[in-house]
Amino acid sequence: MVKMIIKRMIQSIPMMIAISIVSFLLIKLAPGDPVQAYITPEMGPVQIESIRESMGLNSPIHIQYIKWLKSALKGDLGYSLVNHRPVATQIIERLPATLGLMGASLVISMILGVIMGLISAANQNKIFDNIVTFTSYLGISIPSFWFAMMLVYVLSLKLKLLPSIGMRTIGVHSNWDLIRHGIMPTIVLSLQNIAVITRYIRSSTISQLKEDYVIVEYASGASKREVLYKYVLKNAILPVITILGMSLPGLVSGAFITESIFGWPGMGQLGIKSIFSYDYPLIMAITMFSSFILIIGNLISDILYGIVDPRIKELN
Repeated sequence: MVKMIIKRMIQSIPMMIAISIVSFLLIKLAPGDPVQAYITPEMGPVQIESIRESMGLNSPIHIQYIKWLKSALKGDLGYSLVNHRPVATQIIERLPATLGLMGASLVISMILGVIMGLISAANQNKIFDNIVTFTSYLGISIPSFWFAMMLVYVLSLKLKLLPSIGMRTIGVHSNWDLIRHGIMPTIVLSLQNIAVITRYIRSSTISQLKEDYVIVEYASGASKREVLYKYVLKNAILPVITILGMSLPGLVSGAFITESIFGWPGMGQLGIKSIFSYDYPLIMAITMFSSFILIIGNLISDILYGIVDPRIKELN
């Protein structure tokens, strides 16, 4: 297992370098000019060119990339072009809010998806199964931004049950206030994952219920509940571990949209703001940090799969 972890970490190095090259090129080739943030009506062409030179924007792209890479390897991610604050400091400030939202979403998705999938499979082709199947397809199909706006309209504007923006009410520091602000963003971020996990668990459980070992357990006098939760669940849950790793890109990209809609002060909201303000150092840092989270998440997924599945453990 340790060898596998080391191997995966080594493999991630060229992957991160490739991501950084592609991201850097896309950012530099995208429309917009970071110098615009510094231009005032009084400035002439000479002053504007001087600013461009001081920012290193006149150098060839490969020289700019090498300079960025050297600084990044030293832990220096540069300074924001908009507020001139260290990029690393801004990411560290915003990271807990994003990780909290993603963590809550993963836990809720896992719990609800597994429970609904198991019950649905145990009651195949019955009313509950039909309802779960329909809502799962609906959950996969609904765009997250539309669902978020509908939640805000119904729960916040009409019923006035939940706050629609921010992470806390000004002047209020209770945990309940934090939970109330986080309910809608968490629901939006969890919707598709719950639907996908439910579908996979249902399909996997139905497949496992047809296996010979299930028939043997029934013949030995085991109850349906015992067979389902003690034997079938262990095998049916294996695909979910893979799904969790695959769902991380959706969670990260979903966090950008969700945090922007709900004004959640996380890394996703910061990323959207940096894109609209052409804050290249911040865009680059958030892109690389998001990629790092995805790689670590997939590594954890592989480790969990090896722990749960004895065949993988023996192979490693």
